[in-house]
Amino acid sequence: MGAEERLAELGIALPDASAPSHSYVKARQVGGLLYVAGHSPKWNGAYPALGKLGAEVTVEQGRACARNCALNCLASARQALGSLDRVAGVVHLNGYVASAPTFTDQPSVVNAASDLLIEVFGEAGRHSRTSVGVAVLPGDIPVEIEMILELRP
Repeated sequence: MGAEERLAELGIALPDASAPSHSYVKARQVGGLLYVAGHSPKWNGAYPALGKLGAEVTVEQGRACARNCALNCLASARQALGSLDRVAGVVHLNGYVASAPTFTDQPSVVNAASDLLIEVFGEAGRHSRTSVGVAVLPGDIPVEIEMILELRP
């Protein structure tokens, strides 16, 4: 089963890919890899939460944000490729979590993005990953996700 069929089976409708807000592209193919820029959790024109994990944002809110970020990444990948069925697998994911000084559960937040990719791509969705806490993210968003995808020849 391809990724597009799997999304439909899961009842997941990807948003339209948005235009970049600054001087970059949302996705760039280099050889057999697609590098997908960092994406915010914006959904239907609004942010589900703003602020830092461990302060204004709960782990559950952060997980919802991470999932939205991954969905937005997939929307940009689909726009670049024409279909997510061209994705052979997920190579790597970077998760950035705006964190209060005492918050140390970044991996639990970023797991929501990882879990989504495994739902969509099956075993090919398993990837290496970095989950880091940062002082602040653009616009005070709590989570930003970027990924590298392997493409089918």
